[in-house]
Amino acid sequence: MSGARHPVFVDVDTGVDDAMALVYLFASPEADLVGIASTAGNVGVHDVCRNNLALLELCGITGVPVSRGSETPLVAPLRTAEDTHGPEGMGYARLRVPRTELTGYDAAQAWVRAAHAHPGELIGIATGPLTNLALALRAEPALPRLLKRLVIMGGAFDYRGNTTPVAEWNTHVDPESAAEVFAAWTLSGAEHLPIVLGLNLTEHAVMTPELLGRLAEAAGSTPAGSTPAGSSSTPMSALDPRGTASTASNPLIRVLEDAMRFYFEFHHDQGEGYLAHLHDPLAAAVALDTTLVRYRPAPVDVELTGTLTRGMTIADWSGHWGRQPNALIGTEVDPAAFFDRFIARVGRFARQLDHS
Repeated sequence: MSGARHPVFVDVDTGVDDAMALVYLFASPEADLVGIASTAGNVGVHDVCRNNLALLELCGITGVPVSRGSETPLVAPLRTAEDTHGPEGMGYARLRVPRTELTGYDAAQAWVRAAHAHPGELIGIATGPLTNLALALRAEPALPRLLKRLVIMGGAFDYRGNTTPVAEWNTHVDPESAAEVFAAWTLSGAEHLPIVLGLNLTEHAVMTPELLGRLAEAAGSTPAGSTPAGSSSTPMSALDPRGTASTASNPLIRVLEDAMRFYFEFHHDQGEGYLAHLHDPLAAAVALDTTLVRYRPAPVDVELTGTLTRGMTIADWSGHWGRQPNALIGTEVDPAAFFDRFIARVGRFARQLDHS
């Protein structure tokens, strides 16, 4: 990789895996984070804003503007996922109340401002519902041509949903916004198609207690030799009491472990095992290095009216619609390569943060 830095703008509904994605971006030297948009999704937008500001402060990151997005999807009532991410979006982790403030402009304006400030250079990442991006496109239809790259975590292609039998969470929360985003790229004539990472790809990025233990080790985090009752350090186990607190010596690792434990417990309760899918960190990694994933172009649309299929993402692989592709759909990933990079970067960052 070259030493060049690239302006990055991220739109998140933070969220445990969104938090992991943000930390990955903080830890990536080639990422010049120029803005964070907060969208309602995993939790309400107020909690998302607080989590984003608090994570920046925890990680010692200054000068990154955080903007508040829409409180609701374009059409439907908001649905949130506290059962998945915890009452405030960070699992069992408790972040300090942030001292920094939000921007005076909203998240849609933030997208447009960032794109105009870095025309042809900005890398956009969207890991939540696409409400803010759809509103930004209404305000600035040229946005697709202003971006260097857009990576979307959303949808499920020839794959089961995680919210309904056919729909992925982000798209199901606001399918109208997703449909508007794909339509905008259809009409824009933009040189670069958005990269779309659906569940068919991201569910291969499986975080386990063993991998989380590797992260703690890379950070130089000291596991307590004798932990107090009700406490532990990695590796975690499904046999641990629910909500067991991390005693990792590294403050960032401690927060990530407490967040991830809730996420592990949710997946375990769903019958998937004591593990978690890192959808959003994979999107962040791909945004910085597109070679991590293989792609296939296709026209993509979103079902809006189906009684059983609302929010379903459909790729026309065979050209039945007679449309040009409007997305590059991720089809293959090497999870080991992704996790090696994630652990190396975030571990080094956490170690440096602990000694700063």
